[in-house]
Formats: sequence, structure tokens, C-alpha cells
Amino acid sequence: MASTPPLLLKTKAKVTATATLTTTKGNSLLPSPQLHVIFGLTAHSYGASETGSFISVLSSVRNGVRENGRLYPSYGKYEYGLPMDESELDRNQLQHHKFTLLLNHRLYLAPIPDSVLEQPGSRVLDMGTGNGVWAIDMADKFPHAEIIGNDIAAVQPSFVPPNCIFEIEDVEEDWPYPRQYFDFIHGREFLYAIRDWPRLISQAHNALRPGGWIQLASSYPLLRSDDDTLPPNSALLEITDSFIEISEKAGASVHALREWKHQLTDAGFINVADVVLKIPMNGWPKDDLLRQVGELEEWMLRDGMESLMLRGWTQVLHRPAEDLALYIALAKKELRDTSVHSYIFFHITYGQRPWS
Repeated sequence: MASTPPLLLKTKAKVTATATLTTTKGNSLLPSPQLHVIFGLTAHSYGASETGSFISVLSSVRNGVRENGRLYPSYGKYEYGLPMDESELDRNQLQHHKFTLLLNHRLYLAPIPDSVLEQPGSRVLDMGTGNGVWAIDMADKFPHAEIIGNDIAAVQPSFVPPNCIFEIEDVEEDWPYPRQYFDFIHGREFLYAIRDWPRLISQAHNALRPGGWIQLASSYPLLRSDDDTLPPNSALLEITDSFIEISEKAGASVHALREWKHQLTDAGFINVADVVLKIPMNGWPKDDLLRQVGELEEWMLRDGMESLMLRGWTQVLHRPAEDLALYIALAKKELRDTSVHSYIFFHITYGQRPWS
């Protein structure tokens, strides 16, 4: 693994500068990857005051905002509901393993031929890359492709494959990428994140080369059981129902994924398909692969329910954090009960830009 190319912070700009920062995570001071900043408006000079502005913005992006003992992104058009601290990055890592296993050890389902991504000059965009693990795996799998991962939080590792680049970008803003630039655009688990899916999909269509593919994927936390083993007074059901309520009140409803297929078609994509899978809540399935997926889901939720819920619970629902802690404690107990055969859904929608 080679040292990463510069992490790019892009805005509408003509002035460039480079800065290296450090940031505190937990109690340790860790070196940050270098930031190549593109920033400012038609400036003819670059003075000390502008340098201060650069460093101020970079420090804000790096350091984030602390609430209720958790660290949240400070960059982006809207406040984001999930944290960006080490506990959340650990959850992201476990989640990636879970999703890859659920797809039978695949990184995506869109039927883009390997031969396309094996060509020099091919490009892949991972929207909302998080800790960058999907982008890094893609860069390892396709060493001749350029893999770009963007996110509003600068939490990606410093050492990645040489063909992997991370950028600070908000995909709800105007995209900086040229038309017909990418062969594949991927976005996964945009929880609490996207308010305008048609706009995002339209920008993705413009940024794809003819014949290129887009794949969107997300958990759909409708808690269900097929054999009535899920009790109606379940604390876990209260958690998932509250999660959905938060998403709706925040304007980023989790139900939006049900419209992806129509939105891709309306944007001009062809060969559009929906795939819906089940994610068990623990290791209750007899099928070996689904049992492993369920065990990963249990571990992820056991350590990650607070990450998923805290900001929305306190800031959107205006409920006490102490109440959430009680529900989480009860839900953790329920997660250990394999006699309850509950699950949520995982939605995948993909489509292809026409060749002409």
C-alpha cells in the first residue's frame, strides 16, 4: 500500500494551497493526510488573511462538532445525523464486511463487466465513502482504475492504494466532476443524508460515461418477522420506528429508496433493476451465510445503536438521551434472543446510462 494522494477539499475556486493538519481522536493526536485545497473566488493574490481562512476551514472539517460526547461532521449543506468518531468508523468497518458477505462476497451487483474497470483510464466514484473501505477494496480489485471516494468528513486512512483518492465533497451540492467522467458510480447507506434524490441521480447521470452504471444501496429498517416471533412491545421495534420517524422529520426519509427505480428511469437510465435482501438481526437463520450476516448485524447494533440514534433522538425528536440509553439496553438484550426471527431489508437499485 502506498501513501495516499492528497485529500481534496473542493469548492468553486481558482486559488490553491496545501496544508498539513493534525486532529485529536479520543485521547491521541494522530497525523492527518495532506489536504490539497481548491478554494476561493477569482482571487488575484494569496495573502496571509486567506491563509488563515484556509486553515480555519480545514480545522473545522477535521475537528468536527462535539455533541453528547460524540463527534459529528461540521462540513456539508445540512447537519448529518451520524457521528464521525472512532466508534462510528469501527461500525462502518463491520458494516462493510456484513454487506459484502450479504452480496456473497461481492462489492456490488450492477452488471458492469470487469473488463471495463480493468482498463487504464477507467474511473469509479464512491459517494459518501465514509471510512473509505469500499473504495480501497475496489482500488485493490481494479488497480488500473482510478477510484475516487468523497465524503463530508475527513476520516479516511492515510495509507491507501496509489489509485485511490479521497475528496471532501457534499454530493447534495453541485458536483465538480466533468460530464461523462465515470464508468461506475456507487452510493451505499446514505442514512439521514440525502434530501433531493432526483437531483443527485440527475448529476450522476451527467457524470457517467455512455454505458456507465450507477448502484444505490441502503438498509431499510422496517423490522419484521415472518413467523410472528417479534413481540409488539419490542424495544428494538421502538428503536427502528424512531429511526424512521427521525429520518422523515429531518427531510431525509428512509422510505425514499422505494422511489429509486422510478427516479433512475425518469432520469434516463436503462436496464434498471431492484434487488431486495433480508438482513437477520442476529444469528437465528439456519443458512450459514445468513447466520454470519445476522451475527455481524447483532455485533454492529450492539455497539452502534447509539451512533445511529443519539443526534436524531435528542435534536429531532427532542427526547432525553437517558430514555434512549434505556431502550438501547433493552434492545441489546433482545438481540441475544435467537428465538425471535426478526430482520430488516437491504435495497439495491442499479441502472445504466444509455450508450447514445
